[in-house]
Amino acid sequence: MQENQSIAISCRGVHKHFGNGTRVQALRGVDFEAQLGELAFIVGPSGCGKTTLLSVITGLLDPSDGEVELFGSNAGRLPPNQRILFRRENIGFVFQQFNLLPALTAAENAAVPLIAAGMKRTEAVDRAKALLDQLGLNGRRDALPATLSGGEQQRVAIARALVHEPRLVVCDEPTAALDHATGEAVMKLIAANAVHPDRAAVVVTHDSRVFHFADVIAHMDDGRIVKTERNGKREIQS
Repeated sequence: MQENQSIAISCRGVHKHFGNGTRVQALRGVDFEAQLGELAFIVGPSGCGKTTLLSVITGLLDPSDGEVELFGSNAGRLPPNQRILFRRENIGFVFQQFNLLPALTAAENAAVPLIAAGMKRTEAVDRAKALLDQLGLNGRRDALPATLSGGEQQRVAIARALVHEPRLVVCDEPTAALDHATGEAVMKLIAANAVHPDRAAVVVTHDSRVFHFADVIAHMDDGRIVKTERNGKREIQS
């Protein structure tokens, strides 16, 4: 692939199948790009391959065929320990399973990426608390996950993904359990993180209320991207 300095994510001919006998084809030749400074949405019906595509983009799953590059690098070719380090340094994740650590408070959970990067615990927790305040959790910063509602846990997971200002934020249904006002606040933070010239964000969502935040919307169906919309203009994918 020819390197393009403006491209954050580049997927070319990506296939993903599961099983060795009767194969399940989850991705069927996906071509997808997200530019630096861009917030990209991936939308489509349940089961069409959106979450699988996110997992392949971030290196949690290897493609069965095709090429994936992040910021000009193919992390899938790195040794396992370097691949983990690349993800930790460059990617913030918000998946549907929030994976909060039950013995840590909301602020401590949100601070985990900073602590893993070597920041002093008190400084990391203070920074996490400030971000939780922006997400409307100022009264719940010291609560344990078991005492938080689903929407509150979701916001803690979003804070954890954003707190270390990663180059790429990847979110799977980040507003699904939130009311409209909170969903808008969450999307403003995700968009603000993405607008920097060396960053990007990709969001899988069914929530049409937040579509106006997207710079590009890629529509998936049956393991393929069938249409993109950029700046209100439709581009039919071949």
